[in-house]
Amino acid sequence: MNTGSTQHSPLAVIILAAGLGTRMKSELPKVMHGVCGRPMLSYVIDAALSVSPERVVVVIGPDQEAITEILPVGCERALQKERRGTGDAVRAGLEPLRGFEGDVMVLYGDVPLVHGDFVAGLRQRHVDADAAATLTTVLLDDPVHYGRIVRDGDQRVARIVEYRDASPAERAIDEINVGLYVFRGDLLLPTLERLGADNAQGELYLTDVVHLLLDSGQTVASFESDDPEMCMGVNSRVELAVVNKAMRRRLLERLMLAGVSVEDPSTAFVDWGVEVGRDTLIRANTHLLGRTTVGAGCEVGPGSFVCDAFIGDCARVVSSHLHDCVIGSGCSVGPFAYIRPNTVLAEKAKAGTFVEIKNSRIGEGSKVPHLSYVGDAVVGSGSNIGAGNITANYDGFDKHPTTIGNNVRTGSDTTMVAPVTIGDGAFTAAGSVITRDVPAGALGVARGKQENVEGYAARRAARRLREQAGDAD
Repeated sequence: MNTGSTQHSPLAVIILAAGLGTRMKSELPKVMHGVCGRPMLSYVIDAALSVSPERVVVVIGPDQEAITEILPVGCERALQKERRGTGDAVRAGLEPLRGFEGDVMVLYGDVPLVHGDFVAGLRQRHVDADAAATLTTVLLDDPVHYGRIVRDGDQRVARIVEYRDASPAERAIDEINVGLYVFRGDLLLPTLERLGADNAQGELYLTDVVHLLLDSGQTVASFESDDPEMCMGVNSRVELAVVNKAMRRRLLERLMLAGVSVEDPSTAFVDWGVEVGRDTLIRANTHLLGRTTVGAGCEVGPGSFVCDAFIGDCARVVSSHLHDCVIGSGCSVGPFAYIRPNTVLAEKAKAGTFVEIKNSRIGEGSKVPHLSYVGDAVVGSGSNIGAGNITANYDGFDKHPTTIGNNVRTGSDTTMVAPVTIGDGAFTAAGSVITRDVPAGALGVARGKQENVEGYAARRAARRLREQAGDAD
């Protein structure tokens, strides 16, 4: 029968996000829990927006105002005052859409593996079938407790049977209802108003809309997805971990197809939005999180943790921890370096083994090779900070800056007590505690004069022998 759907019919999307998520055991709304660095709901919104709908409505429940904080511009909010099932949630989502003429797609905020290609395919299938409703199905090797799709002799959808109501023969069916739909808008609301709550849960089920449409002779089409993961919802922390793993694999595959080498995808972690350039190698046990960007031709890892950092081309970061910092092209970091917020390493700079740097700028080609702490400092270009150096930037009350010029050479075990400046081309002697400025080209020496006590070892040994003889008496 002709239901009147057209290729150019406008589309609205309702995303159901009001679930309590009691099995998550959390004060945070379920759809706000993170999947690869962003709320799971955000993925569903992205999928919806990818087909350029005229309206997107997110249905939330009472005390879930936090969800509105992540809604992008153009997304509307609807409130389901009482949680009375999926049918009631869709009815709440239709409230802002009164007067809308077109098709209505229903997605779930806790199914974050849904993607734009799927949404476009579901939409097109609904248009091609000229249907009153189109539901998504998928074949599963182990359909467990999902609702089964029962088809008639012509392989059309006859009904959806919930697992608890299914006969043994129906439970053997491996085609399940994913729960993602497109409806003709002019039929959806009148059908929702006919729903009853005569069931064990006392709720209004969206699946009953499908049954009512079938009973009235309307066409119900199906969109058979070839992506079993796409129906994976999140109801517990265990399922959240499974979905995170699947999403992480997708993100890594996307990087690899774009020219990035991933040594061990099972131990590499990337967040959504992380960017990595061609010919970069991500080694095992490496995390790239937050707003991180890695350039081309880099090597990161093994065992590196990088969050909200920018790494330029051809840099190398080995077994190190980087947070909210900038690493220039050609830089070398690690192993076992800790680069803290507001740090900038200019091109070809080095932060070596067991080096900690925070709130500082290390100039082009300068090196902090090993066992040093640099904080609240500016280091010029071409300088070398000796082993075991410390910028003593805190006096117990305030932080103070250290300025080290170009082409400076500091000796091992130098402590620079801020505020202090070491001029261009200057040196410091090993073991010095620098408390005053060192002029350009000068040598700063600040340590006690060495004295050698001749014969000390023999006198010490003799004294020890006398003491032992006294003990024997």
